[in-house]
Amino acid sequence: MAGKTPRARKAAPAKQTRRAPTSGKRAASPKPDLAQVRAEIDGIDHEIQALIARRAHWAHEVGRAKGKLAAAVDYYRPEREAQVLRRVVDRNDGPLADDVLVRLFREIMSACLAQQEPLKVGYLGPEGTFSQQAVFKHFGHSAKGFPLASIAEVFDEVTEGRADFGVVPVENSGQGTIQSTLDLFLGSPLKICGEVELAVHQYLLSRGGHLEDIERVNSHGQSLAQCRGWLRQNLPHVELQAVSSNAEAARRARKADDVAAIAGLNAAHVYGLKVVAGPIEDRTDNTTRFLVIGRTLFPPSGNDRTSLLVFVRDQPGVLYRVLEPLARRGINMDRIESRPAHAGKWVYAFFIDVAGHVDESPLRDALGELGDCAAQVTVLGSYPVAVA
Repeated sequence: MAGKTPRARKAAPAKQTRRAPTSGKRAASPKPDLAQVRAEIDGIDHEIQALIARRAHWAHEVGRAKGKLAAAVDYYRPEREAQVLRRVVDRNDGPLADDVLVRLFREIMSACLAQQEPLKVGYLGPEGTFSQQAVFKHFGHSAKGFPLASIAEVFDEVTEGRADFGVVPVENSGQGTIQSTLDLFLGSPLKICGEVELAVHQYLLSRGGHLEDIERVNSHGQSLAQCRGWLRQNLPHVELQAVSSNAEAARRARKADDVAAIAGLNAAHVYGLKVVAGPIEDRTDNTTRFLVIGRTLFPPSGNDRTSLLVFVRDQPGVLYRVLEPLARRGINMDRIESRPAHAGKWVYAFFIDVAGHVDESPLRDALGELGDCAAQVTVLGSYPVAVA
């Protein structure tokens, strides 16, 4: 009939075709053409390089927007870097692991920042120490790290402005706190600007590479302690000698076949030593925490930790009254440690790590109460929690 649109016919049911029986295995996908795969990778590499160049351009524009500043340290924003890296982890769906992607982005940010001027970072030397590895993990390889003879010298170089930042070890997951680092904060104006967690794997290194030739093992005291069980079982009669750093131990080991060092693989490469055994640490989760020290506090990053130095009055229950404002507000305390305050006999200071940033509630409110029951409260630093 004119003017009517005919209805669509209902489709007839499709005929079912009986499939030939199979063995249960899926048919293998066709083998990719190698030349085509490589061409795809080359194209992606081109895009990645172009995007990195764009990022470097806009990072340079950030510097222009800030205007002419005094030095590279004035362009560095650790809270901003922490936020970028957390987003990298949040976006990651594989196949690369979180720590791999964090390392890649850290290096990109390091190179972009170095367009202004490389950061100068002091660490416990000589070259090849775990402290140097911590510098590269936190600042990337575009930062200019320089080795120093002691942790105290790292503090001095940053205080005097010859280094923008310093990286110092503060505690080990198996051996506890490095007391000499904490003691330096008692009289220092420096602030904690960041933290680095480094998985530490110890190796026995020597010039000749033969276990039976070893008569003396040198290493930092912490590393000797971390490998105590292995040494007792495998080298029970050798002389153990503590030295200033693992890298110094490696430097000495390259001079004689009967001397070995306990150090990381980086030290083996730097000093031309052979791996005798390893990893030899007694704990598979062996981790050292490092602090980044600088001259200023930075704004909140959204996931921060605050380190406090609290001097208490000598009276009953004073420590409870110091901690009660934190507990009442649900503020998590990560660590507490007492040290002689160097202000008189039997006078102690407490080093306390808590969650949160000093500029944000509830920690800001709790610190207001702390001053009523403590002789002195010093904020050593509020800084981003380590990322990957």
